[in-house]
Amino acid sequence: MIRILLVDDQTLVRAGFRALLDSEDDLEVVGEAVHGGEAIDLAAALVPDVVLMDIRMPRVDGLAATAQITADPRLADTRVVVLTTFELDEYVFGALRAGASGFLLKDIEPDALIDAVRLVHEGQALLAPQVTRRLIEAFVASESRAPDASEAPLTAPDAADESRLAALTPREREVLGLVGRGLSNHEIAEQLVLSPLTAKTHVSRLFLKLAARDRAQLVVIAYETGLVPAP
Repeated sequence: MIRILLVDDQTLVRAGFRALLDSEDDLEVVGEAVHGGEAIDLAAALVPDVVLMDIRMPRVDGLAATAQITADPRLADTRVVVLTTFELDEYVFGALRAGASGFLLKDIEPDALIDAVRLVHEGQALLAPQVTRRLIEAFVASESRAPDASEAPLTAPDAADESRLAALTPREREVLGLVGRGLSNHEIAEQLVLSPLTAKTHVSRLFLKLAARDRAQLVVIAYETGLVPAP
């Protein structure tokens, strides 16, 4: 059973998501929070598998809540997925750095939401190859401008730098670059003429060496370190 925590300040949104998710035999909504502060407390108490986190909420926003949840060692297996109205909401970039496993649009199709929860629970990133590059390019661009005092700070536990890449073999750097471009394990195997199992092993080693929770963080690391050049 995949245990889910819903975080949104809109009652109707939470009710709709709960009705949809609870209708599946393998999904269960174990709690609801109306702001980030409550989400932090409930996550610690309930230890859900997946948190569906709204970004713009009163009191404590989703960005700050995501950072605290993903930094809690007791919640190492909890995956946070941010919910946004706009595909390139600037807060999404900060959430990815804070440890979120991806993002979903609030107008997502019901079946796609159910599939997304299952995928992120399995450790996949909710960054489809066709949007990964555009999303991360916008993230990099947002880092280059002067911060707005009204925005929540971008916090990144264990932010990657070039020194961390020194632990990687040349092949692992190559694989990280392909992950950063949005390729799946199967596509990486085809491009590098490897078996799918070998490609998966390389990605697993990247998780360990870079202390990354999932592929979303590997993508961000690839761009932050310059392994994948940003425009």
